[in-house]
Amino acid sequence: MGTEDLSDAFAGVIAGLNRLIRRRVRRQMAVPPLRGAQAELLRLVESSPGISVSAAAKELYLAGNSVSTLVNQLTAAGLLRRETRSDDRRSARLLPTPQAEARLRAWQERRAAIVREHVELLGEDDRAALAAALPVLRRLADSLREEVTAE
Repeated sequence: MGTEDLSDAFAGVIAGLNRLIRRRVRRQMAVPPLRGAQAELLRLVESSPGISVSAAAKELYLAGNSVSTLVNQLTAAGLLRRETRSDDRRSARLLPTPQAEARLRAWQERRAAIVREHVELLGEDDRAALAAALPVLRRLADSLREEVTAE
């Protein structure tokens, strides 16, 4: 298989896996699903509590007004809290609510359980091949991350 065919096949499989996992998790969750950008922002705020709207926009490669819209939606849903910064009254810090933290934790636990269930169905050789591929996949992710941050 040539590099171009491998790249296309790999990207297709990864996108398909993500879509299937997301659908399975959504079916098993009791709350309505978040849109992709909402979930990305919520995960970012959870990993970087206190991040500003402008920093979040930069990190997510979105326009500031798009992130402001997402912040308003997530705040109205009770998943995000906006606090005025003490050092700059014009700027706000974004913080996840306990409800958001619980929701993200439930999503991650459910996702891990679904993937674990299906990995366990694979044969030992297939599981070994997946484990052997992880370092290469991490290097590929690092390469993609470096390219994005250089833009």
